[in-house]
Amino acid sequence: MSYRDETKKIEIGDRIIGGGEPILIQSMTNTPTEDVEATVEQILRLEEEGCEIIRSTVPTPEAAEALGRIIKRIHIPMVADIHFDYRCALAAINAGADKIRINPGNIGGEDRLQAVVRAAKERGIPIRVGVNSGSLEAPIVDKYHGVNAQGLVESALDKVRMIERFGYENIVISIKSSDVRMSIEAHKLLAGKTPYPLHVGITEAGGLISGNIKSAVGLGVILNEGIGDTIRVSLTGDPAEEVRSAKLILRSLGLRSGGIEVVSCPTCGRTKIDLIGLAGKVEEMVRTIHLPKQLSIRVAVMGCAVNGPGEAKEADIGIAGGDGEGLLIKKGQIVKKLPESELLDALRFELEHWE
Repeated sequence: MSYRDETKKIEIGDRIIGGGEPILIQSMTNTPTEDVEATVEQILRLEEEGCEIIRSTVPTPEAAEALGRIIKRIHIPMVADIHFDYRCALAAINAGADKIRINPGNIGGEDRLQAVVRAAKERGIPIRVGVNSGSLEAPIVDKYHGVNAQGLVESALDKVRMIERFGYENIVISIKSSDVRMSIEAHKLLAGKTPYPLHVGITEAGGLISGNIKSAVGLGVILNEGIGDTIRVSLTGDPAEEVRSAKLILRSLGLRSGGIEVVSCPTCGRTKIDLIGLAGKVEEMVRTIHLPKQLSIRVAVMGCAVNGPGEAKEADIGIAGGDGEGLLIKKGQIVKKLPESELLDALRFELEHWE
């Protein structure tokens, strides 16, 4: 039994995390929350990509008011991200947020924290306690002579106790660092010290390439240890890429089923087609094909008609290119030979009529 099987179950809107429930994928909007149309448009697009929980920043009363209008037009739980101003937390709760994310240490004092906890308790919504290595409090930094995993864990547990003192245990914890090894160590330390579900991510990971590598390594190790109830891949760029990457990480670890997985071979001297371009088109195409829930299909894109059938035999369906022509393959068996220009359409037809 893994740690995630034993965490407390927490309801976020109509979703449940913890207690062995499926790991849910989160992302965060990067539009101004006050811009309702832009934010709704982005969230609906993220829903299509597979985002299951969304977070939006609420830095102003205007953002809180907009949040209420946004929530009415989306279909996944909304987390209000709060920094410093407890009034924004109260306004976001009143606007219908399904969860709030705060750092209890910077919300403005115990009385203000108590007001936020009371409001959350009245609405029955969870509080995500967020601790970031970049904003670790000075006494803890001094105690450990710098920022480290032990300090992150101590800070997080201190914040949790601040909320527990007000009689509330509807809590989710996140401890984030841009240092992959520190993140791994911190999550291993924390997992044995709290019953609350953990939201896992590598913060400030970077752009599409470096951010994905750091996130895959860090999240991969943490999740494989049985730790983590929700995840976010934090990338500098389009949030849709965060969702796509999170799905791939979960699927690669056997923690997510359903959907279409694309595998493709590396290019080599035998390749006689534009394999890179073809693989990219296949990956783009499958995003628009919606399968029945929990149905999984593995698609192979191979660049060599000689070895392609053998290399693709573990896939459900695949295409292999030759010199101006290619093969359509099912379960390792050649179905038909086609001109290269028809491979993509043939694959789409098969996927759209899959039984």
